[in-house]
Amino acid sequence: MLMKKTKLTALGGVLAASVLTLTACGVSNSGGGTEAGGGTEAGGAETEAASGTDWSNCTPGAESTDVASLEASADQDQDITIGAFNGWDESFAAAHLMKYVLEEDGYTVDIQAFDAAPGYTGVANGDIDFLMDTWLPLTHADYIEQYAADMEAQGCWYDNAKLTIAVNEDSPAQSIADLATMGDEYGNRIVGIEAGAGLTKTTQEAAIPTYGLEDYEFVVSSTPAMLAELGTATDAGENIAVTLWRPHWAYDAFPVRDLEDPEGAMGDAEIIYNFSRTGFTEENPRVSQLLKNLVIDDENLSSLENIMFSEENFGGGDNDAAVEQWVSENQQFVEDWKAGALA
Repeated sequence: MLMKKTKLTALGGVLAASVLTLTACGVSNSGGGTEAGGGTEAGGAETEAASGTDWSNCTPGAESTDVASLEASADQDQDITIGAFNGWDESFAAAHLMKYVLEEDGYTVDIQAFDAAPGYTGVANGDIDFLMDTWLPLTHADYIEQYAADMEAQGCWYDNAKLTIAVNEDSPAQSIADLATMGDEYGNRIVGIEAGAGLTKTTQEAAIPTYGLEDYEFVVSSTPAMLAELGTATDAGENIAVTLWRPHWAYDAFPVRDLEDPEGAMGDAEIIYNFSRTGFTEENPRVSQLLKNLVIDDENLSSLENIMFSEENFGGGDNDAAVEQWVSENQQFVEDWKAGALA
């Protein structure tokens, strides 16, 4: 088993062997596709990993327990490396939240930004301690299938990761099906994001034909453009329909809600897991337990991401300061997390 002392040199091998892009933290998740949640990044067919585990069956916080009896000194190594996925806001939100709590307890934490493939390679090789943004049972299934023998599951912390069509809270439609007869209410438009996103493909190939929305103009634009239209419409009290996904800070920044999807055209919700390198549980029992204790619901996650990434707040410019502000307003969350009381 590769010990942490070798990480600085071993990580160079990962960088040389993999296509790795280090970017500024907090760029917007593009809602599916080749590098975003809810898509088919690994080509992932829904499958059980090599261990035979049913990854669709996990309750966040199910393994929770109070860490009061586990002092930081119980952990063999207090230099922790967390991997986060480029372009996935929730990846950096969870990683920086963990960093804040660990550093308050005396650990040294380094967050490294990766594309998914080198991120999983790094964990499996022991160069990264853990990742906190594995979407299962679909999006990252192929990576787990490949690396399950060299990683340890550390619980799941969110169970509502999904693609959506959303509208302003006070608009008339309750279901995507309602849009077919309410075109005039929404200007016969659905505002989308990037052309290459999985969310765009799902909307075009599944939601529109399933619900008979061919008469709508599906505006393929960009995530910033969609959010700008959403903000303008909600500020003006106008109806709007947009493609969106959970988790996203827009649910905290704007008065929006998801339309029901009775036909399941947008796909099922996924679960977000933590995965660590082999041996991490034994060597770092306290951090392992904190990972298993973590549960973030939609309200907390969207408010944290809003402070971190929206242009009205930190805009992705200082994730540590953003988390510090959020924690100052949500100290009970941290206390409950350590006590195993978030579930």
